[in-house]
Amino acid sequence: MASRFSTSSATNSAANASALSVNNIPKSWTFTSKLPPDSLFPTPADSHKTPRDQIGPRQVRDAMFTWVRPQTTESPQLLAVSPAAMRDLGIKEGDEKTEDFVNTVVGNKLQGWDEEKLEGGYPWAQCYGGFQFGQWAGQLGDGRAISLFETTNPSTGVRYELQLKGAGLTPYSRFADGKAVLRSSIREFIVSEALNALGIPTTRALSLTLLPGVKVRRETIEPGAIVARFAETWLRIGSFDLLRTRGDRDLIRKLATYVAEDVFGGWDTLPGRLEDPDKPTESAPPKRGIPADAIEGPDESAENRFTRLYREIVRRNALTVAKWQAYGFMNGVLNTDNTSLFGLSIDFGPFAFMDNFDPNYTPNHDDFMLRYSYRNQPSIIWWNLVRLGESLAELIGIGSKVDDAKFLSDGVKEEEADDIIARAEKVIMQIGEEYKAVFLDEYKRLMAARLGLKTRKDSDFQELFSGILDTMEALELDFSLLFRRLSSVGIDELETEEARQDKASVFFYKDGVTGIGGEAEGRKRVGEWLSKWRQRVVEDWGDGQTISDEQDKERMRAMKKVNPSFIPRGWILDEVIKRVEKDGERDVLERVMHMALYPFEESWAGRTFHGKEYKGDIDEETRWTSDVPRMGRALQCSCSS
Repeated sequence: MASRFSTSSATNSAANASALSVNNIPKSWTFTSKLPPDSLFPTPADSHKTPRDQIGPRQVRDAMFTWVRPQTTESPQLLAVSPAAMRDLGIKEGDEKTEDFVNTVVGNKLQGWDEEKLEGGYPWAQCYGGFQFGQWAGQLGDGRAISLFETTNPSTGVRYELQLKGAGLTPYSRFADGKAVLRSSIREFIVSEALNALGIPTTRALSLTLLPGVKVRRETIEPGAIVARFAETWLRIGSFDLLRTRGDRDLIRKLATYVAEDVFGGWDTLPGRLEDPDKPTESAPPKRGIPADAIEGPDESAENRFTRLYREIVRRNALTVAKWQAYGFMNGVLNTDNTSLFGLSIDFGPFAFMDNFDPNYTPNHDDFMLRYSYRNQPSIIWWNLVRLGESLAELIGIGSKVDDAKFLSDGVKEEEADDIIARAEKVIMQIGEEYKAVFLDEYKRLMAARLGLKTRKDSDFQELFSGILDTMEALELDFSLLFRRLSSVGIDELETEEARQDKASVFFYKDGVTGIGGEAEGRKRVGEWLSKWRQRVVEDWGDGQTISDEQDKERMRAMKKVNPSFIPRGWILDEVIKRVEKDGERDVLERVMHMALYPFEESWAGRTFHGKEYKGDIDEETRWTSDVPRMGRALQCSCSS
């Protein structure tokens, strides 16, 4: 069966013909042209003329960024690129083999900068703060990430900001060294593209480059590396956090306006007030196309354009965290500086995909309170969004007077404060109910699809969703393997209780059931759930009593399109890291990336993808998509990277 991502050779050739070299793709510097720079380096030339070792950690105020170039590196070795990232950026196939490409993705070549005239586009590092593990951490910022330029793919119209992680010291490095280790760089390189292939909003990864001459001290001495990554925006909730703590109301408004106009594409793209904000589940989806100066709702909860901006950010994050929960992904460090305004999965440290299902699992071994566990992710993202609401509270709470000259010049008058606070609190809490509704609706949609259902019933949540999750937790069954294996179970295999209990073993690890009750209890419990699931499938795809072979095959095909065969689990990433770092392998990176880019396939080796035959490694593929080794389950790692 052909890959659902495969294209003909002719189509692929045509797409590559319109692609360009990294030198020639369109470039812009919108972020730095519209927001204030660090006053110590008011122009790129001021930064460029400063010796690189003199640009180090310090406090930066009244600014959104600092002009700073990457530290130059010697003899960089490009280890791998993502072909999907190359296509999405409009970079032609084969350009990665050129010297200019490699020098660009490590920061040795500054695209858009005229060295002789000391003018043109120039790299920068963002300034932001954040709450870490619930506590205010002060100024943070891009401590080792440096953005190079923005580029808009002419074929899609999507603008991305290309950034290097591990590119050297910046004013925001604090006590760190501005470097990234190969270990964590491999992890980010793979998971960024894997999440995108699963349909989960995420920052992306273009390339992974080893820096042979760079040694980095973490728990041990490790090799250094750079990941060239990209996103629609690298702004995060922490971008507003820092401005709020410093009382910079003018810059809060300027940044919010930039996000609405330049990141989201205009005020009229934002979602308006619900028909009944107190009953979001009974309201139609919010309308868009609302003029920037429009005020919606009664005075006590009047919504202006900044409220609509807040709603957009909330809704985007609700959709993303629902996808995390449905696919068993955990970020591991959901601080406000790791929460994207665009609703992207961002900043990958001790992340993981779920192995045997445990809602209290956290991949971060420093998270002793389980703050960022799987179970807590939806509530933690809302906690972070409330912090954003506090940053925008003045703009939200002022309601219809948001453009009054007196408010713009003088701010909030004392006699207005109570009304503004009350309005902001009301609106933020209403949008909180909207967050829950959007999250639950998306989660139910995805879970229904993963279970092969075309329609949804209220009873599905308790009977099927909660039922299978409770069963997986009690029996310590693998989250991803269960859904994928269920995709191959025919309804005709589940006619009797005996048949269902016999089929239950397909979901068990080969080393047996390690959870409550052992195998006998496991067969009984899974069999009972399969009975309920079978009835819903027959009802959904058939006539309520029977289902044809063709209908069931169609159901299985639909399930395999949403239930991945491959995910980059912790034990697989550990193996890849060892083979690359210790054993000097390189081809394994291409193979693991290929599987990550096509996660729903049954097999990869010997198949054609984008007009090219892929060689692959059948034994490796079989091992990586089979049972998780006992010692490789539910691994944890540190934030150290």
